[in-house]
Amino acid sequence: MILAEDRRQHSRGGTINNHMQLIRCTGKLQKEMGLKKADLQEAEPSFSYLGSWHANLIHIIRRKCVLFVNDKTLFNFIAPDVSRAEIRALSVLFKDHFKCVLAEEGFDESARERILSEYAEVAYAKTNSKSVLGSMNDLAFHYKFYILEEGGAHSHTVPSIIRKLNQIPMGAIKYAYPIDVLRAMYETTT
Repeated sequence: MILAEDRRQHSRGGTINNHMQLIRCTGKLQKEMGLKKADLQEAEPSFSYLGSWHANLIHIIRRKCVLFVNDKTLFNFIAPDVSRAEIRALSVLFKDHFKCVLAEEGFDESARERILSEYAEVAYAKTNSKSVLGSMNDLAFHYKFYILEEGGAHSHTVPSIIRKLNQIPMGAIKYAYPIDVLRAMYETTT
């Protein structure tokens, strides 16, 4: 069952307010979350710095993990070894992990709060970009490889793996590094 807070956040349909963004879920993730077609948002947000994200459910040694990839920057992170209840509260999972990853990348608290303010509310939608999905598939392969190499989803090195994968050139963003694109975008919005 979807938690009440998450259901209120993604079942509004129609217009999206200035502090709501989308997480575009793959079919596999939608199924795990128990989302129906009526639960998915159709409208695009009118306001956006970083904007929407794509998310996918991947398995690493039978452990459920959620991979998040920003549509504009390809900045990415993984939430390893998550339960079905955590997945069904995806917006909370996203915001908690995103905040931690931003801290790991050296963003101070005020910067993290400004970046996260765009995600005060989160709605869910279907995926809409083959380019982002292709990049996400490449990143999923790398996450699986590095996490398996380091001993699994409980490895203390997961934060360093996230940092490493945000410092590889990505073809969809003209071979820039996702962390550099994120920093540049953030610097132009402050």
